[in-house]
Amino acid sequence: MRLTSLLLALCLAGTTTFAQKVKYSKEDIKKMETYLFNEGFNTPSPKKTSTIILKDGTTYKGFCNKIETKKGQIYEVAIKDSVTKKNANFNAEQISEMYVYPSNAEKIAKVAKYMGNIRNFGTKKLTKNTNNDRIYFVNQTVSLKNKKDDKEFLMQVINPGFDDIISVYHDPRAKETTGFSVMGSPQLGGGVIKSYYVKKGDKIMWLHKDDFEDNYDFLFGDNAEFMKKYPKNSVEWDYFSFLVNAYTDMNNG
Repeated sequence: MRLTSLLLALCLAGTTTFAQKVKYSKEDIKKMETYLFNEGFNTPSPKKTSTIILKDGTTYKGFCNKIETKKGQIYEVAIKDSVTKKNANFNAEQISEMYVYPSNAEKIAKVAKYMGNIRNFGTKKLTKNTNNDRIYFVNQTVSLKNKKDDKEFLMQVINPGFDDIISVYHDPRAKETTGFSVMGSPQLGGGVIKSYYVKKGDKIMWLHKDDFEDNYDFLFGDNAEFMKKYPKNSVEWDYFSFLVNAYTDMNNG
């Protein structure tokens, strides 16, 4: 019995030995730390034309003058029709998708935040904080923070260029890792967003950095080439946007 236990322990030790971490060059790490998601915005501009497409195909264009949210996610929108000037309210259950522009005040705040963290200069593009492109929202049925009953919300897609397998949505209540500042200088370190909403297949969940390793196989485990190149014991949460993009490229290649 003791011999069997010893042999089992040796086998497990051997397996652990072979599960070596992949070592990446400094250039690779810099590339993996580059933030590829779009900036998340919470406030639509009331001065630029928004577009709402209902589930029945009807399209409304007008000025978005009010939104109602829960945990930051939109469940009701008020819009003033650009032609008739009439106000209309829509619940998330009625809407298929929505396109709005971010408010200037929020864009200015994002730029100030960008300039206040040295890390941003190496990992983010300023254009993602200042772009004038419309923000894309889609209807999703989700449990907020994986704790509430499933309900329909309008959620901002932040990886619209590579969302065909894994869709990532802005979490308006997400916190960021902290850094430090010396005598009012730009902050060193920190600034990494800690959570997103993520959808793959029929499953959508709130993904926090603390749960990243537990969900790694679900997100990427069906691609052996990816798992060999980016095993979960070799990557960090900071690389998440890069990993989603790389996984999508490998599956589409």
